[in-house]
Amino acid sequence: MDKKSKKILILGASGFIGNALFKELTNYFDTYGTFFTNISYRENQRFFQYDIQEDDVFQILENVKPDYIISALRGDFASQIQAHQHILEYVAIHTCKLYFLSSANVFDAYSKYPSYEYDKTLSLSVFGRLKIRIENMMMRMPKNKIGILRVPMVFGNTSPRIKEIKQLLINKEPVEVFPNLIMNVTNDDRLTQQIHYLINQNKTGIFHLGSSDLVHHEEFIAEVIKQLGPFNPVFKKVYTTNEDRYLAVLPKDHLLPKNLTITYQEIIEHHLAID
Repeated sequence: MDKKSKKILILGASGFIGNALFKELTNYFDTYGTFFTNISYRENQRFFQYDIQEDDVFQILENVKPDYIISALRGDFASQIQAHQHILEYVAIHTCKLYFLSSANVFDAYSKYPSYEYDKTLSLSVFGRLKIRIENMMMRMPKNKIGILRVPMVFGNTSPRIKEIKQLLINKEPVEVFPNLIMNVTNDDRLTQQIHYLINQNKTGIFHLGSSDLVHHEEFIAEVIKQLGPFNPVFKKVYTTNEDRYLAVLPKDHLLPKNLTITYQEIIEHHLAID
């Protein structure tokens, strides 16, 4: 199958990561996406309106007949679980693969070490437990049909996190930081390139797609703000524990090529001065 004839459906393609993926993949593959409220996509023949609480995803899957489904869905948690049950039912009986954007939060109950692909998942957060539930549904599928992509905090010039920080700086409001949190990070550019590579190589399994090194949350945010411009930020320091805690997903078994790895410093340098 030549590349352009591979069909890709991105569920949640109007969100920050979903849209970055659509832009990365659309020139190389026959790419489609879903949107919910952003009506600017309505005239785009490549986008389908999809309300996770009201619509059955099966209809869109039958229309597109994708070779790869990438789930970047957000929204009501119970509806997300039901949608993924339907997606997996579709994947079970069709020749296609599902890539699911999971999160470092599947490990947020562990704080002593970074986490690797085959570490046991355990979460204290509702968000982390949702991701674990969907991952567990996927684990019951044949291995060659699924890709679980665990992602740490995602930054980027148009990311919600950076937009929020810019707004706080402009309003001279405090920026929340977690001094004891050791994490890895990524940005939209590198994450979408990595997923592009996984599709090209027809990879399946569990992948940890974060920076190759670790950084304290407070230090990282302070460095990002320096890049944004000459601000005198006020930090609101939030201590969830007395000791350092880790929330980092590092690869051990599924390593990507060197040119697709990224350091947190490269992510910081990616952020340009404020508009």
